[in-house]
Amino acid sequence: MDSAANRMQNLSVPAELAQEWELLLQRAGAGSLPLPELMDRANVLQNRQLGHAAAALYETWLSVPGHPPASQLVALYNWGTVLGNVQQHQRAEQVYQQALAISPSFAQARLNLGHQLEHQQRVEEALAAWRSVYDHEGPMESLGAEVLGLRTHALNNAARLLELQRRYEESEALMVRSLTLKPDQTDVMQHYVHIRQKQCKWPVYQPFGEVTHNALLLATSLLATLSATDDPALQMGAAQRFVYEKVTRPKEAPLWRHPASVAARQQGGKIRIGYLSGDLCMHAVGLLTAELYELHDREKFEIHAFCWSREDGTPLRQRLLRSFDKVWRINTIDDSNAAKLIAQTGIDVLVDLQGLTSGARPNILAYRPAPVQVSYLGLPATSLLPGVDWILADRFTMPPEYLPYCSEKPIYLPHCYQVSDRQREVGATPTRAQYDLPEDAFVFCSFNNNHKMNAEMFGAWMRILLGVPGSVLWLLADNDWARANLRREAEAAGVDPARLIFAPRVAPPDYLARFMLPDLVLDTFPYNAGTTASDCLWMGTPILTRSGRSYISRMCGSLLTAVGLPDLITHSLQEYEQRAIQIGLNPGRARSYKRYLREEGRQSELFNMPQIVRDIEREFEQLTLAHRA
Repeated sequence: MDSAANRMQNLSVPAELAQEWELLLQRAGAGSLPLPELMDRANVLQNRQLGHAAAALYETWLSVPGHPPASQLVALYNWGTVLGNVQQHQRAEQVYQQALAISPSFAQARLNLGHQLEHQQRVEEALAAWRSVYDHEGPMESLGAEVLGLRTHALNNAARLLELQRRYEESEALMVRSLTLKPDQTDVMQHYVHIRQKQCKWPVYQPFGEVTHNALLLATSLLATLSATDDPALQMGAAQRFVYEKVTRPKEAPLWRHPASVAARQQGGKIRIGYLSGDLCMHAVGLLTAELYELHDREKFEIHAFCWSREDGTPLRQRLLRSFDKVWRINTIDDSNAAKLIAQTGIDVLVDLQGLTSGARPNILAYRPAPVQVSYLGLPATSLLPGVDWILADRFTMPPEYLPYCSEKPIYLPHCYQVSDRQREVGATPTRAQYDLPEDAFVFCSFNNNHKMNAEMFGAWMRILLGVPGSVLWLLADNDWARANLRREAEAAGVDPARLIFAPRVAPPDYLARFMLPDLVLDTFPYNAGTTASDCLWMGTPILTRSGRSYISRMCGSLLTAVGLPDLITHSLQEYEQRAIQIGLNPGRARSYKRYLREEGRQSELFNMPQIVRDIEREFEQLTLAHRA
């Protein structure tokens, strides 16, 4: 057996707690530590980030025979929870199985068992664990929780995992079951709305039971709202609701004012820029920003990444990691400590690349770890986050009439808000036959994600196909349900579903290469193309957009202005349809756009990356110097 000193070292118990912890361990091993005191002391250890020590305490207590079965269940459940918190998922699974051997109907242990199985990528076993709770017949044992809460918890866990597995129809069905049992679950309603958007299941707002249309509207996430309306007031309301419900408001002074943070910023003359993101990998943000980090002037700036991105093993991920002076992986650090790390690093400008999108950590920004905090790219809309004062934009994306609906002040770049990557790899040039496209037809195209589509714009696309005989529409085959629903909508509009041709997902180089095949890309509205618009213009294919009242509905118009094709910007549905039909009936016009992009596009302001980076740096430098002064 290890000595007491070795055991403390292995479990990271600090010296000031050593004597108390050893005494607790002795009492636990002697059977003289009451269960309530065991739980209390284990909680203290966990709160001090000593989860391994708390787990050892439970293990020692349970090694003593003779505890009543009810006490054993409580201790096993808590032990499993602690093990899960310290990422010992296989061990936690074994502990929950011990609890279930004593009481097979112990629902909470089965719920947590599902989580441990999910962490081990054992998807079907996790789903089965949760199914055994929500489909359980007869009484369920618990730790005092209501049976209704246990069932809805199990349904919601299974629905979430099925959504991650892209099994959308199964996921939606479980959400409906959960909301039928308990209609006031706004988080579940939020996912219900968005999963219907992903399936192009229109109308998206489909009430049922006691779940009303109004309740669904109020529960809609900001991301889903951006696809549903370009009304900036409604978008602001969705952001406000998220901030009110999810974002903490620290009472202490901003972290950037703390002496340690001030001292760190005064150590060197270089301006320290920190990029905050969970998407520095094979993601739209990672694809757009790789060259931005590489082009920063290292004579003036020091570039840091504060990152909780997945390690996807791609060359892009490796390139992104190499492009920073320092990468801080904050996956396992809570928001408060992540903010303290950023402050102690002496970051002058913190750029949030996430906003309120999936996986965001807005509470880091709420602690205000940097004197200048800027929103960029990840959320092309106001976030209303209390820690974010600025947003990178241009005069097209943020006209004066839009400003009252934003909490952030715009940092106007002179040409275009969007960076891109001129080093993106392009695959071999494909043929139309490879993708089942007709050789002699006019090919319209939209490779935007399915959740950006809506009934209004799809109806316009169908009228465009009817107005251009023989034309086809090439779409992304995101999922089987979206494909079936879109074909059904086409048929209802009087268009042969065979005129919809679906492209499979392919690797990024091949995805870029196939942009050479269509004649005209049709943008979505109100959620415009961003990365997709940059990609098609880089590859020399024109895109027709409709610009509205919000930042996100004006993104593509900004790109077209910078590339020199403003006549492909429309401002109403009617104008959009008319322009698409005009181009479709005059293929030479589409060819002239392609010729222009081939000859001039890559030399335009849109792809002048060194200049865009200098523009960003100039603005960051001015803000930093103002704060330093």
